[in-house]
Amino acid sequence: MKKNNFLGSLGAYLSDLVNLSEHIDVMSAMVNIRSNIPFRGPNVFILFFAILIASLGLNVNSIPVIIGAMLISPLMGPIIGFGLGLGTHDTDLIVEALKNLFVMVVISILASTLYFLLTPLSLEHPTELLARTNPTIYDVLIALFGGLAGIVETSRKDKGTVMSGVAIATALMPPLCTVGYGIAQLNWQYALGALYLFFINSVFISLATFVMVKYFKYPSVQLQDKSKERKRKLLIYFILVIVLIPGTFSTINIVRDNNIRRAASRFVAENKTKGKSFIYDYNVDNSADKPVLNLFVAGESLSDENKDELYEAALREGFAREQVCFHEEAATVRFNQNEMVKDLLEHHERQLDERDALIESLREELRQRDTQIDSLQQQLQLLMQPTAEPSDNE
Repeated sequence: MKKNNFLGSLGAYLSDLVNLSEHIDVMSAMVNIRSNIPFRGPNVFILFFAILIASLGLNVNSIPVIIGAMLISPLMGPIIGFGLGLGTHDTDLIVEALKNLFVMVVISILASTLYFLLTPLSLEHPTELLARTNPTIYDVLIALFGGLAGIVETSRKDKGTVMSGVAIATALMPPLCTVGYGIAQLNWQYALGALYLFFINSVFISLATFVMVKYFKYPSVQLQDKSKERKRKLLIYFILVIVLIPGTFSTINIVRDNNIRRAASRFVAENKTKGKSFIYDYNVDNSADKPVLNLFVAGESLSDENKDELYEAALREGFAREQVCFHEEAATVRFNQNEMVKDLLEHHERQLDERDALIESLREELRQRDTQIDSLQQQLQLLMQPTAEPSDNE
């Protein structure tokens, strides 16, 4: 009986702990979301300045500057508005959100392209820019959970600082800056990869908003004409499918690429050395129909036996023989082991001789200093001897 009471109390406590109904204000949230969709007036200048700040931060690999730009960017408004329109069957809101988002994206890309065309700053390894050209499964999950946190924060009565964190985590601004960088450098791979990342982030933030709008039971827009109402719902579901299909395929591809890279990393970690050869670098090329694992080898050239062993190990990680490519430009021809040992011994002997010569030189210097010290002591003793006083007869 006590056990049932305890379980009942625990269930009641947990139910009250996660209860959201008392903390949600749907009507206020709808007004707030709608007010953040329009893109005009101050928002135009804020976005322009934010994109320039983010471009500068990416240009010099400054994470604090990038974070600051994400905090002041108004890009999140139309994306959440699009999710609200899907969830409430409001086609007018969907059109308005998409129109404003499109204008914001175009202005952002133009501003970042202009910056990277004119900036005198350049980096040999722009790591923060390159990080925005290849979406991963982590980007998908961050966008999804960030979107969920964003709509919950927007919907609750007592607003906090969650939206600032969501803006930083979901990183909408940096990919658009990287698109501008790719266009300025005429590197379409960078531009398309970054635009793809922005699309993934936007889609999953909107889907998260759609899910929570349905969960919180936001009121849907109703029309008097039932036939128009039915057509509008069909249009909404069509848009939802259009958004879901590429998002689903993108997620599947990202998960697949992530698993391939993890398999490659495991393979290299377990087969770092083979005989007198070692793998000093590797990469996975996904441009072909099947991914190719490029292995860069140094040391000795791999023997056929060693290559066969590596092929078998790669096969266990999912890479067929034709998917493994060895690059041995840094490898040397085979050498005689006795000659190598002889060279090493001669090298060590030379080092010992140099050390002995240095020690002898230091000893000689110490002897000279000891002689100088003895001489100084003798002179001091002479100076300290009392002088004889003159006699009376003199």
